[in-house]
Amino acid sequence: MAAVSMASPAVESLYPQKDTTLNKRDGFEDLMEERRHSSDLRYAMRCYTPVVYKDLVPRTPSALRNVVLKSDQVQYVIKQLSKETGESPDIISDEAADILEKMGHGLRLSIVRFFAFTLSKIFKALFQKVRVNEEGIHKLHQAIQEYPVVLLPSHRSYIDFLMLSYIMYTYDLSLPVVAAGMDFMGMKIVGEMLRMSGAFFIRRSFGGDRLYWAVFSEYVKTILRNGDAPVEFFVEGTRSRTGKSLIPKLGLLNIAIEPFLMGEVFDMYLVPISISYERILEESLYAHELLGVPKPKESTSGLLKARKILSENFGSIHIYFGQPVSVRSLATGTVRRSQYNLVPRHIPRKPSGDVYRFLDAVGHRMVVLQQKNMVISPWVLMTTVIIQNLPSMPLPDLIRQTLWLKVIAEAFGAFIDWPVNVSADKVIRSSLALRHNIVKTVKNQVMLCQEETTAEFTVEKVSKSTVTVLMCASYRNQILHVFVRPALVAIAFQNAHSCRKEDVYSCFSYLREVFSDEFIFLPGNLVKDFDEGLYLLMKSGAIQGSHTDLHVAEKGSATISFLSAMFGPFLEGYQVICKYLMRTEFTDDFTEKRFVAEIRNHAAELILTGAIKYSEVLSVDMQKNALAALSRLGAIEKLKTAGGTACKVNKQTLARVADMLAPELPVKSATVAKL
Repeated sequence: MAAVSMASPAVESLYPQKDTTLNKRDGFEDLMEERRHSSDLRYAMRCYTPVVYKDLVPRTPSALRNVVLKSDQVQYVIKQLSKETGESPDIISDEAADILEKMGHGLRLSIVRFFAFTLSKIFKALFQKVRVNEEGIHKLHQAIQEYPVVLLPSHRSYIDFLMLSYIMYTYDLSLPVVAAGMDFMGMKIVGEMLRMSGAFFIRRSFGGDRLYWAVFSEYVKTILRNGDAPVEFFVEGTRSRTGKSLIPKLGLLNIAIEPFLMGEVFDMYLVPISISYERILEESLYAHELLGVPKPKESTSGLLKARKILSENFGSIHIYFGQPVSVRSLATGTVRRSQYNLVPRHIPRKPSGDVYRFLDAVGHRMVVLQQKNMVISPWVLMTTVIIQNLPSMPLPDLIRQTLWLKVIAEAFGAFIDWPVNVSADKVIRSSLALRHNIVKTVKNQVMLCQEETTAEFTVEKVSKSTVTVLMCASYRNQILHVFVRPALVAIAFQNAHSCRKEDVYSCFSYLREVFSDEFIFLPGNLVKDFDEGLYLLMKSGAIQGSHTDLHVAEKGSATISFLSAMFGPFLEGYQVICKYLMRTEFTDDFTEKRFVAEIRNHAAELILTGAIKYSEVLSVDMQKNALAALSRLGAIEKLKTAGGTACKVNKQTLARVADMLAPELPVKSATVAKL
């Protein structure tokens, strides 16, 4: 193993080592403050003069579609398909025009004003505050004028893209064109109104449809080349149902960056945006989806039925516009742009190895930057404590442990939105009241809200009782990125059977690989991640050590145990999955669908008998992530079959994974560790 450097304050960190909490808190402004004291109609009808790209040549949405249709790339694909199929180029061209007609945005200021008025009413009803960092807005104002801009917000709710367009309108910024799923286009009236407010609609998957891909990619690139508007999409690809950041999807990112790689623009800016919800509108819906309940289809009638949420209180939202990142600065010395000169630019191509690695690194970096500027509410800290103390805990203990965790989280670089000049007791009770649908306090004991039943507890009832657990976990998950590196070092220290730093590093390396579908790690950052985690543990006084050996500090056991338990649901869940796959019935090939159905029943039975502590293994997200990890580690081989994809178990490799995830040993204390 390469020498592992001793963690030190000089280690390059993903999290700020200085306390920036006060600067961040002072930099947020509440948009709703003015809306509550002035006319929404006057706001919607005000003079809107957005800042635009310096080289912009204005054109209508229909003119944009004509440019795309006549582009070399689209015309090349039309001719190729005509040669291959024998179909007339005119017929294929009409098909391309139809794709564009269904896809393209139709931005109209009158509809934008309607949304500005309507959303003002809705947001005032739903949220106590909508807080935006104005320094980020000023930087975006400048960036939009200089180069084409790509907005990359985190994605936790359907509200995300509406909120961003609302903010851009409020601050006189050019409204973004937003990549939206075709599902929305099917919503009567609403779908067209979204199109007229800047949405363009794309399929969830393209398959091998080369014409659709050519039209779509050229549409996005044409907007960026001309600087028509900022392009907005979710680099995670879909809404996170778990509260954790998702692995970045690279297809749309590749399209967006390609004009720079081809030398068609001098530079472009990527703007990571962090949207933090104190309470998520879809919290219950997500929990049910994670338990296998199909996602309801987007529809206008469904939207109207959802009006009842307007009577609910969803707390505050924080929207943090990050520092615009120059693509040119990211690419310098990393990717060879000259390769794009070897063949005509209009001929479609797949990214080369170095371009793919560059895109992967950029995608991960954008997600990490989103995480870095997430705002953590007191409720997130509380759920982290509550989940470790199920089924109930005394309210005074919850207050005490939450305050203890707050200190550690802030030391690790988290921005906690803790009310100033308010007692801890009042903060905690207020948070509990806001989540009356998840938790309740009975005789000073805090517990989850679950259906009262005197009947026999069944597998079906285990799933129902898990809904509130998953809702709770979705908030705890919002802070896991702060703790994942030190926590994995702590777990590795417990599992390594050694106090030697090299052994702890080796175990950490394996755990990081296993959980790289659950958590975001920068590619090629293994040693830095270990150093980061170890440095934070040493900074908090949990671990001490020399250049070669480590041991738990005298008062560090509580921190080590708490961090390990925080990730206990993932360790236990993966153990359950590994052990289940080692059973004899999985000697034959199996499908993912079969696995998900069977593991859910098996895990529910284990919960019923008290054989496992956590019920999060029932989450479809964890089950699929575990399969992906086992496939990557060689414990499962995926085979293409006539009926789709089948999985085959490699039990020897699987046993090794299970062994590495075995329950941790007792914490090594300073009195017993041999240094």
